[in-house]
Amino acid sequence: MEESLTERGKSMAAPAIFILVFTFHFVSKYIESVKKKKGAMSDKDVQLRAEIKRLLKEASSLTQPSTFAQAAKLRRMAAAKEKELAKYQEMHERDMKMSFGTYEKLILISQVVTYVVLILCYWKIPVTTISDQLVRPFGRLLSWKAGTSLKDNVVIGIIPWLVVSTRVSKFICRKVLN
Repeated sequence: MEESLTERGKSMAAPAIFILVFTFHFVSKYIESVKKKKGAMSDKDVQLRAEIKRLLKEASSLTQPSTFAQAAKLRRMAAAKEKELAKYQEMHERDMKMSFGTYEKLILISQVVTYVVLILCYWKIPVTTISDQLVRPFGRLLSWKAGTSLKDNVVIGIIPWLVVSTRVSKFICRKVLN
C-alpha cells in the first residue's frame, strides 16, 4: 500500500509541476499584456500629436515671404508641444514601470524560489516515468540525477522536467495570449 501511495505521488508530481510552471508563465504574460494595454496612447497623447500635426501643417502652408515670421512662430510652438509630449511620455513610462515593476519582480522571485524548492525536493527522486521507446535517444539525458531506468521505462528527473515544462508553457502562453 505504501509503495502504491508513492507511485501515485510520483504520477501526480509531473502534472502538478507543469501546472505550477504554466501558472507562473501565464501570470507573467498576462501582466505584460495589461502593461502594454495601459501603455497605449492616452487621450492627452493623441491630442498633443494632433495639435503638433496641425501646427506643422499650418506652418508649411505659409510659404510667402511676408508670412515667414508667422510660420517660424508656428514651428516653434510645434517644437514646444513635441517637448511637452516627450516629457509626458517619459512620465507615463516611469509610472508604468513603478506600478508593474513590483509585480514582475515579485513573480520572478517567487518563480526562482519555487524552482529551487522543487529541485531540492526532487533531486534524487524521479518525477515521472515514460516508455523507453518514446524517448529512445534521450533517455539518459532525461533521467539525469533521477536514478536508474526501470524495466522498459525511463525515469524523468526534475531538471529536465522543469526545462520541458518551461518551454511548453511559454509556447502555450504565447499562443493563448497573442
